[in-house]
Amino acid sequence: MKGTYLGEFQELVLLSILVLAEEAYGVSIQEEINQKTGRSISRGALHSALTRLEDKDFIRSQFGEATPERGGRRKKYYQITNLGQKSLDEAKAIREEYYSTIQLKTQNT
Repeated sequence: MKGTYLGEFQELVLLSILVLAEEAYGVSIQEEINQKTGRSISRGALHSALTRLEDKDFIRSQFGEATPERGGRRKKYYQITNLGQKSLDEAKAIREEYYSTIQLKTQNT
């Protein structure tokens, strides 16, 4: 799993991007994580995670159109890459292996 390691927060960000699909931009990702986990995260922490994920090629971004509602600013949308999906799949497999082992040990005691 070298090179594809995910921290817990990075994993939450990737999962949120998948859930939000075409609507995955900074504020929506922040709100999704808060709604699902009850954790309030700062924009700075989120943007640091997004930058790291983009540097690892786990996500890519593109700007949407400028809108009057945003004062002419554009939203930056994110989507997961194949490498990002692979890292999520590996993290899930490791967790499932641990939980299976724990269940076996619990059943054998």
